[in-house]
Amino acid sequence: MSRQQILTLIAMASINFSSMICYSILGPFFPNEAKKKGVSQAMIGLIFGIYALCTLVGSLLLGKYIVQIGAKFMIVAGLFVSSGSTVLFGFLDRVSDGTVFIVLCFITRCINAIGFSAAVTSSFAVLAKVFPDNIATVLGFMEIFTGLGLILGPPLGGWLYQSFGYEIPFVFTGCLLFVTVPLNLWILPSFDAVPSSQNSFLRLCTRLKILLICFVVFTLSSGLGFLDATLSIFAIEKLNLSAGSVGLLMIGLSLPYGAASPVFGVISDKYPSIRKWMMVIGGMATAVSFCFLGPLPVFHIRSQLWLTVLMLIVVGFSLCMTCIPTFAEMIACAHENGFEEGLSTLGLVSGLFSAVWSAGMFFGPTFGGYITQALDFEWSAGVQGALTFLAALLQVIYITIEDIQKKSQKASTSLLQGEKSPLLPKTDPLRVDVS
Repeated sequence: MSRQQILTLIAMASINFSSMICYSILGPFFPNEAKKKGVSQAMIGLIFGIYALCTLVGSLLLGKYIVQIGAKFMIVAGLFVSSGSTVLFGFLDRVSDGTVFIVLCFITRCINAIGFSAAVTSSFAVLAKVFPDNIATVLGFMEIFTGLGLILGPPLGGWLYQSFGYEIPFVFTGCLLFVTVPLNLWILPSFDAVPSSQNSFLRLCTRLKILLICFVVFTLSSGLGFLDATLSIFAIEKLNLSAGSVGLLMIGLSLPYGAASPVFGVISDKYPSIRKWMMVIGGMATAVSFCFLGPLPVFHIRSQLWLTVLMLIVVGFSLCMTCIPTFAEMIACAHENGFEEGLSTLGLVSGLFSAVWSAGMFFGPTFGGYITQALDFEWSAGVQGALTFLAALLQVIYITIEDIQKKSQKASTSLLQGEKSPLLPKTDPLRVDVS
C-alpha cells in the first residue's frame, strides 16, 4: 500500500467517524428539548427528515459537478460547512420558542445536510479513485468507523447533555468535525480530471441493473431509518426496557454491522462473481429477520427480548452482506455500459448512491412511523421485511434472465462458428500422395 493510499484511508476514516457522531448525537435529547420549545411531534419528525431530503438533492447535484468543483475542495468545504452548522445548532436553545425556533432548525439542518452530502459524495469517489481494484474492501473498512460513530454518538450526546446542557454536545462534535478540515487539507492530494459531456444521471439510470441495485440500497437505508424511529418505543412499551437499555439494544445492530464489514469487503473484492448472490442472500435474511423482529402476528409468537436481540444481530450481519457489494457493482455496471473510468463517472455513481440512501433514510421513518401509528410495530416491521424481500426477488429474476441470455448468446456464437468452418478438411494442394 502506497503512502498516498494510507493517508487517504486516514482522511476518509476521520470523515466517516466524525460525521456519524454529529449525525447521531441528536437522538437522546433533542426531541425533548424541541417539545419544550412548543414543537409538535410531527414537526420534530420533519426536522429530522429534512436532513435526508437535502442530502438527497445535494448528492445528485454535487456528484454531477464533482470534476468542475474538485474532489478535494468539495470534501474540505463540506466539512467546514457541516462543522459550522453543527455548532450553530447548539445555540438554538437561546432563540424564542415556536416558529422562530422551528425555522432556524430547518435552516441549520439543511445547511448541515448539504455540507455532509458534499463530503460523503466526494469521499466515495476519492476512495474508488485511489483504490480502483479494492473498493469493496476499503468501503468495508470505512464502515467500521461509520459504525463506531453511530455507536458512540447517542451515549456521548446524552452524557454531554446531562453534564453540561444543550449547547456543549453540538459545540464539542462540531469542533471535532472541524479538526478534520486542516487534516484533509494537508494529507489529501489533488485529483485532476476532465469533465465528460456523455456522462449523466439519466443515462446511468437507464440501466436496469443500476435501478435494481438502487432499490436494494433504498430498502437497506429504509430499514435502518425505520428502526431508528420506532424500535425505542417498541422496546420501552412491549419489552419494558429503560431508555438506557434501548441504547444498548441498538448496539446489537450496529456492532455486528461494523465487525462484519471488512470481512464481506474482502470477500466481495476477492470473488466479484458472487457479489450479486451476496445481495440476494443478505436481502432474504434481512427480510426474514424483520418479520421475526416483532414478530409478525401471523406467527403467533410473543414478543421476547432474546428474540429481538437475536434478530437485530442477524439484521446487522445481513444488511452488511447486502450493502458492501452494492457500490462496487454499480461502478462495474457503469463501466460495462460505456462510462469512462474516471472521476466523473465515480462522482455520478457516488452521488446516485448517496441520494438513494438518503431517500430510504427519509422514507423509512416517515412511512414506517405512519404504519406503526395506524397498526403496530410488528406489522410495520413485516412491511419493511416485505420491501427487502421484493428487492431480493427482483435481483433473482434479473440474474436468472441474464444467465439465460448469456447461455443463448454462447450457443448462437458456437453455432455460427460451426457454420463458418469447412465441411471437408483443408489439404495442401502442393502435396502429392506418391504411395
